[in-house]
This record gives sequence, C-alpha cells and structure tokens, in this order.
Amino acid sequence: MTATLPARTSSLMSTLPGRYYTDPALFTREQERVFEGMWQCVARTDEVTTPGSFRRVLVGRESVLVVRGRDGALRAFLNVCRHRGAQLCTEESGQVNRTLRCPYHAWSFGLDGALVAAPNLARMPDVDRVANGLVPVALREWLGYAWVCLADDPPSFADDVVGAVTERLGDPAAIEEYDVGRLALGRRIRYDVAANWKLVVENFMECYHCATIHPELTDVLPEFSRGHAAQSYVGHGAEFAPAAEGFTIDGGAGFPALPGIDPDRDRRYYAATIKPAVFLNLVPDHVILLRMTPLAVDRTVVECDWLYAPDVVAAGLDVSRSVELFHRVNQQDFAACERTQPGMSSRAYAAGGVLVPVEHHLALFHDWLRGRLGE
Repeated sequence: MTATLPARTSSLMSTLPGRYYTDPALFTREQERVFEGMWQCVARTDEVTTPGSFRRVLVGRESVLVVRGRDGALRAFLNVCRHRGAQLCTEESGQVNRTLRCPYHAWSFGLDGALVAAPNLARMPDVDRVANGLVPVALREWLGYAWVCLADDPPSFADDVVGAVTERLGDPAAIEEYDVGRLALGRRIRYDVAANWKLVVENFMECYHCATIHPELTDVLPEFSRGHAAQSYVGHGAEFAPAAEGFTIDGGAGFPALPGIDPDRDRRYYAATIKPAVFLNLVPDHVILLRMTPLAVDRTVVECDWLYAPDVVAAGLDVSRSVELFHRVNQQDFAACERTQPGMSSRAYAAGGVLVPVEHHLALFHDWLRGRLGE
C-alpha cells in the first residue's frame, strides 16, 4: 500500500517524491543538466601555484584538470588525450615540467592545452596543434578557489555564484569584508556520505532539526533551537549566545575577528548556499566552505575547508576547538542524511514527505531543481 500525501495544506507542503533520491536515470539527468551545466567550485588556487602543478577533479561525469601555466594563468581542460582518449593524469594532484604527456602513445600537450609533441608529428605538417589540443573548460577564480563550468555557453558567474551570496547577505560588499581569498587553509576534512546530494543540501538549508541533533551548535547559536535557519532571511546573521566568546566547541574564545568585518557582523554567523553544491559559512574569525561531489544516486563526497587569517595558520596556532564544532555538526548532519536515504525507496515515501512552515523555503530549491531538469 502506498501512502498518499496532500500537495499542500495550511501548514504542510509536499517534498519531492522519493524517486528523486533513488532513481539512477534521474541522477544521470542531474549530472548533465545541473553539475555539468553550472559553475562548480573544484580546488583552492593556492594548491596549484607553480607552473606545471595540477589538480584532477570530477565535475559531473567528466574528469577535469586544473593546471597552472608557465605564464601564471590558471586553466582547466578535460582530462582526455585527443588521440585515443586515454586519461592524461590519474593522480589527484601533481607536478609536471613543461607538458602533460599521455602515457599511452606519448602525445604531449603544453600547459596552455596545445599539442606540442607526438611520435612522427613532424611528418604530419597538416595537423592543427590547437584544434587537436586539449578541450578547454571555462574557469573563474573567486574566494581563493577555482570554479569551472563544462557548458559550451556558461551561465553568468556574477549572477549564479556571486549573486547567490549577495542575495543572502543583502549587500554586495558584505562578502568582501571577510576577504576570503586571502585566508589560509587551516584544516580540511573529507566526508564520504551514503546519501543523495539533495538530502545534504536540504539538511544544510533548514534548522528544524537543530534542536534535536546539534546540542553543541545551539549552545553557541541559541536561536537555531527554534528551528529557523539563518539563511531563510536576507541579511540576517544568527547571534552568538551571551556566554559564547567564539564559534568553538566549548563556546570559548577563538581568534581575533578578521580585520575587515563590520562591527554589526561581529558575534554573528551567516550561511549561504551556492547552488548546486557549495555551502559557505561565515563567522568573525574564520570561514568554512563545503563543496559536494555526487558520485552516485546514494553517495556524495563532501570536502570541508576551515579558513583562517594567514598569520594564524603560519604561526601554527591551535584551530582544533573551532574545527571540532563544525566537524561535529557535519558528522551529525551526515548521519541524519544516511539515516534518511533508505526511506527514500520506501513505498511510504513514494509521494514524498512534507515540509512544516519553517521548512517551506526548501520548496524553492525543489522548484529550482525541477526547472533545471526541464520539468
């Protein structure tokens, strides 16, 4: 017997049906129309600093290389040799001297993507070395990260990426106060979550669950215990508890506030979702950025970076108390997502679940997704 749920009542709104979280064919459409058609945050630019350094990343179904050129420019290419399709690089990161060389037939490509050498190439003067070079991928740099888009005609970066943060913070200059691009990586943790990527997004966007599973977080941000997510409101930042000195596991003092932050933003937490796969968290003394890579309909890798003032990282100061707070939140959230994933295939969820009023804004995410899928 399949449960039938109302599309909408005075208090309840319907969620997506369960098949949106379990159907492999639908996941393939998401890879094509969402993750391969939009801007994705893929790597920190300071991890690809010297000429010839590269990072291999997954964007939708494509392997992509982010490469630093000899001219200092950062570029991205599909990780596919133009000769017979072998992957050029299988390592997650590395360093080459002057070329990206295919280990199969020794075709070699410059750091600008052009074909520069191949066995017997001199005997083939008609070969266009640019046309037969690596396939370029659109790349932009922002917040100290490389963002790429596979689309032939990428959407507006200003609208879709920068605009998402501006819309949330309510002020185009607000994100600049944190000067995220100059911050240093203090800690990175990678989580392998046995759940659909949309369950992770939905969890991040609401706080109806916060009082239930996040006692450490609600001790520091008590308004979250009422179920209202900070990012439901333009420009609103959740205020620290009076006794909390910092955004740390025990509420103790953290580090001095980042120098450019407006005093009105001190002792406040802000969060923004940059669709489809980035979560940005701003507190006075550090920034937390999470980016997701869906690997399967029921598996999502989440990489979380904790970013601090450069002098904090250079001095080797202890960041563990601030890391531990959000790490624990992540563990609690991802466990909840993994607990939810099996229910998506139940007949009880065939028509979906429901959203209570403090979750109604999730319906906007569902509408956006349906639009991306052409429904």
